[in-house]
Amino acid sequence: MTQTSRSNDRCPRCSKGSMLTDGSTGEMFCNTCGFVATERVEEEGPEWRSFSKEEGENRTRTGTPTSLAMHDMGLATIIGQADKDASGKPLTSSMKSTIERLRTWDSRSQVHEPVDRNFRQAFSELDRLKDKLALSDAVIEKTAYIYRKALDKGLVRGRSIPGLVAAALYAACRNTETPRTLTDVANGINIKRKDVARCYRLLLRELELKMPVVDPIKGVARIASIADLSEKTKRKALEFLKEARRIEVSAGKDPMGLAAAALYLACVMLGENKTQKDIAQAAGVTEVTIRNRYKGLKEALKL
Repeated sequence: MTQTSRSNDRCPRCSKGSMLTDGSTGEMFCNTCGFVATERVEEEGPEWRSFSKEEGENRTRTGTPTSLAMHDMGLATIIGQADKDASGKPLTSSMKSTIERLRTWDSRSQVHEPVDRNFRQAFSELDRLKDKLALSDAVIEKTAYIYRKALDKGLVRGRSIPGLVAAALYAACRNTETPRTLTDVANGINIKRKDVARCYRLLLRELELKMPVVDPIKGVARIASIADLSEKTKRKALEFLKEARRIEVSAGKDPMGLAAAALYLACVMLGENKTQKDIAQAAGVTEVTIRNRYKGLKEALKL
């Protein structure tokens, strides 16, 4: 039933009738000439409300958001564990056994297809890697998107699921400019680095992925944190890398090696007591790489 409320305002059109507000549609109109002054009023109250007594203080209207990193994207239905009907009354003993059987078949039907089983195994590995490598949700969603494309193209057949997940994760890190090396990903999932690299090259070739060039500046904070370097040293290293990029001597160099060399050069310039071995272990590169990049930076920047 539509309810209307009267306002003391006069109609701006006929100046005779009073303005009425429709409680259901939010329209404000004249009771004499029918002129509609306002078509819709925005609801300013809270969006949530509880639908049943079982929910109690839970006032949310929606469930978990959809995600590509779930085998069913979070769209599957679930039969609740409460043995009560829609009115809140307990179910009979015969109906309880029927509902329990339906729950069992409902859970089985979600992973009935081989594709669903593949996704469930792959995304469980991905969820474990997320915590191990401290990755953001954006990287995980991008990884799931790349893996789904690889499965659609049939690239998983004959290859290990963890290897392809690791390759997709490294591709997502490169795409989102997240500073994680191939060695970090391989160690996180406990697979040989060359196997992950092989799968990564396959993804680049078959899916025609375009990867941005890795910026060595992105790795400075990570290396400095692991090696316990001061903020002053980190800022000095950033200045060196920006100058190296300006004079175009950083092209073609390993980003982590260049970042580590800039940090070591900053330590030498500022007198911070850190060895090449300390920074090499933090960056995951060899001491020879740091020495070579260090010499190149020092000559190019004329220090």
